[in-house]
Amino acid sequence: MQLYPAIDLKDGQCVRLRQGEFKDITVYSKQPEEIAALWQSKGATYLHLVDLDGAKAGHSVNRPVIQKIAETVTIPIQIGGGIRSVEGIESMLSLGISRVIIGTKAVEQPLFIRDVVKRFGAERIVVGVDAKNGMAAVDGWEKVSSITALDLCLQLKEYGIRHVVYTDIARDGMLSGPNVAYTRMLTLETSLDVIASGGMSSVEDLRQLDEAGVKGAIIGKALYEDKIDLSEAINTFEGKNYGRENP
Repeated sequence: MQLYPAIDLKDGQCVRLRQGEFKDITVYSKQPEEIAALWQSKGATYLHLVDLDGAKAGHSVNRPVIQKIAETVTIPIQIGGGIRSVEGIESMLSLGISRVIIGTKAVEQPLFIRDVVKRFGAERIVVGVDAKNGMAAVDGWEKVSSITALDLCLQLKEYGIRHVVYTDIARDGMLSGPNVAYTRMLTLETSLDVIASGGMSSVEDLRQLDEAGVKGAIIGKALYEDKIDLSEAINTFEGKNYGRENP
């Protein structure tokens, strides 16, 4: 199982939110690139970045910081938050980002995903499926759509998507454990590379996801609050034969 240490960006800083609420914020570092270097030094083989300002604005806001992070580390990076156009995708890829995560646009205009997968390839495009009570949410989690997370994933699979980041918003930043049952169901029903996000609180959470056949897990607050030791988790869950792409 691939592990993804998370760096959430707001106002150029490394932060964490609780349940996606911008008013409930904790700042962990004013130099996110130093956090990226720290996770790499602890053995991270992939980073997960989120431009929180971008998710709300609908376009990339923290590009200078993202560029600095990309220049600081040598491991691949996936980035999400406000990327809703071909130009936005190209902008991120030009920085050396490996995979771009599309969220709101995938719900509102699924055919856009079909087009960008054809243009950039399935290894470059990831869809972020964020859900409240099983329904896909958009616009920085502030609105809930009328399509279920499962139906969205099945539709996106038809358009060539292979990687999905699934976030249970109610658990995000709460250290309450991921929604293992729903993540397992998505993995089994879609056969996609489902990456679990939201609520990771312990090594036991990671073990449950791994045993459920989930392909990846994003770890945020649990790292910053020392609930999970990244080096130990990587040694435990990232097998040397894991088929990770590094474009």
